Amino acid sequence: MARSNQLTKMKIKIPSNNGETFSAYLKTPTSTPAPGLIIIQEIFGVNEVMRNIADEYAQAGYVAIVPDLFWRQEADIELTDKSESDWQKAFELYQNFDENKGIDDLISTMKTLKELPECTGKIGSVGFCLGGKLAYLMATRSQAECNVSYYGVGIEKNLDEAANIQNPLMLHLAEKDEYVSLEIQSQLKIELSNYPLVTIHSYPNVNHGFARIEGKDYNLETTNLAQSRTIEFFQKYLD
Repeated sequence: MARSNQLTKMKIKIPSNNGETFSAYLKTPTSTPAPGLIIIQEIFGVNEVMRNIADEYAQAGYVAIVPDLFWRQEADIELTDKSESDWQKAFELYQNFDENKGIDDLISTMKTLKELPECTGKIGSVGFCLGGKLAYLMATRSQAECNVSYYGVGIEKNLDEAANIQNPLMLHLAEKDEYVSLEIQSQLKIELSNYPLVTIHSYPNVNHGFARIEGKDYNLETTNLAQSRTIEFFQKYLD
């Protein structure tokens, strides 16, 4: 039976697989238990944009969590896309990021989320940019019930893992993505078309980061369309 409570946000600690801990932003919905949703960060850390996305998913009825994946380099860093120095720092963190350890941390996050009394035990993920690539890898390496990738960068480097996908995966591609060429997008569409669990949506005339509210390439119409598809996807496989 669902129990009602106020929307609650907090920072929690998650044990990593090497015995250390890292932080995560957690937002629980007004009615629990509810499905869990891991929001996977961009290259700017667990910033206000990511927290706001978590808040929106909590409002939609999910236990939303945003783990700090840059903690091995610099814990609790928050950057924006508003300054050149933040962009430089973000790319430095991205270039030194270990994707395999990042997936380990996401799987640790999933374990912690499953154990929360507020969570039904069903877990999905949604990631953006760097997180979009990691959402794809969650589909190939974890038992998450479903995963959604927004403009993931570098997925083509791990297409050999697609055969491991056992649960539904949705990709949102921006046709004018300056970090994912049309040739790569075509490659993704062709090679992943062999996998019935994969759904790809392609959006014309929008750039990388189209769903980053207040970002330079934010597009309200496309964001709303992608979000409606994503929510329908989560309702189908998590609720």
